[in-house]
Amino acid sequence: MKKTRLLVDLKPALDGFAGIPQETRLLFANLKRLGEAFDVDGLIQHGAGVLSSNAADNGAGLPPHQKIFRDSRLVSSLCMSAARTIIPGLPRRTQRKLYVELLRWQSLRDRPVGLGSFESPHFDDFIWRHLFAKSIDVADKALVTRSRFRVVAPARRNMHDVGLQSVSRFVRPRYLALDTEDYDFLLVQTPFPARVGPRTRLVVRYHDAVPILMPHTIADRTYHQAAHYGALKQNVADGAHFACISEATRGDLLALFPEVEKRTTVIYNMVSDDYRPGDEPVSRAFDIIANRLDREHDDLGDRAGLGTAIRAFGEGGGRYLLMVSTIEPRKNHELLVAAWERLRHARAPDLKLVVVGGNGWEHEKIAEAMHPWMRRGELLRLTKVPTAELRVLYAHAAATVCPSLAEGFDYSGIEAMRSGGFVVASDIPVHREVFGAGAAYFDTYSPQHAAAVVGRLLGEEGAAERAAVRTAGAAIAERYMAANILPQWREFFAGHRVAGA
Repeated sequence: MKKTRLLVDLKPALDGFAGIPQETRLLFANLKRLGEAFDVDGLIQHGAGVLSSNAADNGAGLPPHQKIFRDSRLVSSLCMSAARTIIPGLPRRTQRKLYVELLRWQSLRDRPVGLGSFESPHFDDFIWRHLFAKSIDVADKALVTRSRFRVVAPARRNMHDVGLQSVSRFVRPRYLALDTEDYDFLLVQTPFPARVGPRTRLVVRYHDAVPILMPHTIADRTYHQAAHYGALKQNVADGAHFACISEATRGDLLALFPEVEKRTTVIYNMVSDDYRPGDEPVSRAFDIIANRLDREHDDLGDRAGLGTAIRAFGEGGGRYLLMVSTIEPRKNHELLVAAWERLRHARAPDLKLVVVGGNGWEHEKIAEAMHPWMRRGELLRLTKVPTAELRVLYAHAAATVCPSLAEGFDYSGIEAMRSGGFVVASDIPVHREVFGAGAAYFDTYSPQHAAAVVGRLLGEEGAAERAAVRTAGAAIAERYMAANILPQWREFFAGHRVAGA
């Protein structure tokens, strides 16, 4: 039987912990479990830097030491934002502009960009720690690191620039093509700024339309809005299929491009089975909080003294609300802080707020609201929390709060449910769709209502409802386990190959 050949975009895996980077890692690892009927390779590309690549000859005929040295150079180039040297001595910014011009002419001549090969067995430590370790259990290390990897030398930003800018007012821009003839499918995690070969089906994992529908919540708006829209429009024109992560996301896509309705499918994100109820004591949660304090706390007071106070608070039966999300406007941290302040003053003076997440777009205003409470040791911001520790925080939180203005899926709520936690969320369509009865809901724009809902549910009068929500959450979270999602991918690939490929 002819194998189905999949090439999976891993570029987001080089980025952060949660969201699209996490989905990228989990999806790749589980697609590797599809069986012998599938060959699954990873596609490596830098976001802003040009990679060293052997696309011209893939190292054919070279002695081992030269092949390995080539791969070593690739690893080095992945660790920095390098520019391709066109004319020695010119500044990096000028080199990048010249390189984009060369790529633009390559696209107009319709010459595809070749894919290099990366021999990962010699560099499995790099592959593991830089691409997969943030989300994948170490038991699966060999599964993912001993894969075949292909390399795109131009940066993703270069490819966007080629498609967005014309050579002159008389020449329409044209996106680069990739030489994907070895593959039946190229599966990407965002609108993709390139064209694929005629025998390859492009599958866009569509997460959300935030850059277009909510541009006021992102940074570098003009560029990200144009890059998302331009690549998405090209993907639609090229006949791509869109595997949306929720019906809400699918609805947003169809509002933009109703003509792709028959080329859309909803396959929800899968959640790591590392999230599960445990038996760690609550003191373990407060140890984690003390140990994972973000470095901002160093500038706001005595960090060592704060750590001791946190542990003492936990030993005294203290409680905390938990939010897990990148710090950016659409995540609605400011509403949560305002609601928590009201709750403290009204009925829960000892309730702390724990926020887990790194800085995202336009985080500065949010930080201003958080810093006074951080200085007092009441709001505790954590970063770089691994899965095994995050599971403990979910389990022991008085509630995990998901207050976002917009989401494509929202991992944190499902992870909390899987860990035995209790979830309260903003009343937006995607939360109702994904969380169902596994969460309690509050008005997305009302701190007063959020404080009232959380306060009632954390009190004695809310005990029965809290228990019912927690029980429903445990059942709902099962829907998003790999055992239930992976068969949907198998069926999808079976029904969407290019005719004749």
